[in-house]
Amino acid sequence: MDDAPRSDAAAAASTGGRTVHCVKFQKDLPALDAPPWPGELGRRIFEHVSTQAWKLWEERMKMLLNEYRLMPWQKEAQELIAKQMEDFFFGEGAALPPGYVPQQAKT
Repeated sequence: MDDAPRSDAAAAASTGGRTVHCVKFQKDLPALDAPPWPGELGRRIFEHVSTQAWKLWEERMKMLLNEYRLMPWQKEAQELIAKQMEDFFFGEGAALPPGYVPQQAKT
């Protein structure tokens, strides 16, 4: 058996998962299973954002909800989150800085 490390894309492909060229990490990574948000923005995220990048967004969204004391069911909060999400993935400076290494989850 070959002990060579597999890329994230190869690992996802071997399990039957879909991959995307992630706009946040600028490489092929495992994709989301379904659009995470309604409408056009959700479709764009589904097509261009990896599960790894979505996890980063979830942490950012928690911070925004807490810092602005937003109620997620309110239309104004949803609009603000959608705008922030658009900027996070597709706005200026959306790509992570060169050399960024995401924090590893504790196992």
